[in-house]
This record gives sequence, C-alpha cells and structure tokens, in this order.
Amino acid sequence: MIVVTATGVNVVDLQAAKALNIVVTNVPAYGANSVAQMVFAHILNLTQQVGHHNQSVKEGKWVNSTDWCYWDFPLIELSGKKIGIIGYGQIGKKVAHIALAFGMEVLINTRRKMPDLHPGIKQEDFNTLLTQSDIVSLHCPLTDKTNQLINEKSLALMKKSAFLINTGRGGLIDEKALANALKKKQIAGAGLDVLSSEPPNINNPLLKAPNCYITPHIAWATKEARQRLLDIVVENVKSFLRGKAQNIVK
Repeated sequence: MIVVTATGVNVVDLQAAKALNIVVTNVPAYGANSVAQMVFAHILNLTQQVGHHNQSVKEGKWVNSTDWCYWDFPLIELSGKKIGIIGYGQIGKKVAHIALAFGMEVLINTRRKMPDLHPGIKQEDFNTLLTQSDIVSLHCPLTDKTNQLINEKSLALMKKSAFLINTGRGGLIDEKALANALKKKQIAGAGLDVLSSEPPNINNPLLKAPNCYITPHIAWATKEARQRLLDIVVENVKSFLRGKAQNIVK
C-alpha cells in the first residue's frame, strides 16, 4: 500500500502501482475550506492591498500624511466582478460559494457538463472564461494536459485589470510567461500559494515580479485541516488492514 498524505497523487506512478497490484490511497477534500479561505486571502490582499498599506503605515506615511486617510494603489470592490474558476471539484465549489456571498458572478470551466447550477454560476469554455473574468482561480489537477495551462497565449486573453490566483499546483503556470505578463502590466497581479519547484530556486522570476504575492504552500495548513488529514490517513491504513481499503486512487 502507498498512503499519500495529500489529495494530489502526481508524486506516484499510478500505472506502475496498478501493474504491481499496489493500492494507492489519498485524502480527498480534507482542506477544501482552508484552501478556499486562502484563495480569498490573496484576492482581498490584491483588491485592498492590505499588506502594502500596512507596510506604508509602519514606514510613517500615515503619521506624516496631511489628510486623515490615503491610498496609493487602486482599491477594488468585489461585488459585481466576475471570478473564473478552472476546475470545479470540492475546492472550486467552496470558492464559488464564497464568491457568491461577495456578490460576484461565477464562471466555471470543467470537463464535465454541470447541470442545475446555481443562478449566479455559469459554465464557460476556457477561452471565454479567461477573457471575461476579473479574477481567475486555478483548481484543476496537474496532468499532462494541464501542465502550463496558463502560458503566454492564455495570459494574453486575460483582462489587463485581471488577477490570477493559484492554490493548486505550481506546474499549472508557465512562471516565466507570468513574470513577463506582470512586468508588462498585461495583467494586474497574481496571488500564488504554489510554485513549480518548492522551495523555489532563488532565480525563479516570480520572486521579483511586480504585484505578485507568494505564500509558501500553506493554504492546506490550518490546524483544523491538518488534524482532519491525519485522521483520514490513519483510517485509510486501518481500513486497508481490515481488507476494505477506502479512498483508493483509480
């Protein structure tokens, strides 16, 4: 048995495991709430520039201000904006629910036809989603087909005012293309919790890209999500030993 202590199983050669009759299990949906929360932590930081303005206050800008308040970055209201969600599994659905609470319109792109969607949610093809969305959030698995899904071509379809959020897998993005798009102001900003190599190489172009906020792969890591993860891992092992394995990856 191979027990993956995560949802993603791209670290395992599934074909080889199947050929050798090795059971592979994962932990589905343990961190959906936490990851969706991080998505909006990045979105709110980009739209309100919380980190930037906090730093400017600490540097004395408010103390020395001639007025009672100031802002030196565009502030953006989410209500009425469109968020494009690529991949509509457990996490994508959580993000959509939060977006609706903010008064946003939700566009989704997924392989399966999704009937009976909430009135505020619309399924679109990939290119339409990119061209219409004010925010694009990635929630699809990393496969041969989705590797560098966001690249020079797809970035060119996005609005200049758009933000890109990635809490999925770093390999979904061509990092050099994204860094260039941010430098050229082809899109407005990015919030990333994952990179193609972790820890990143010091020469990763995104580390110095403008209006690019990076967190160290911690969307999954709330105390509650980690406890849930461990509980399910233990139960995966117990169920396998009982001869009734659960959460088997096909």
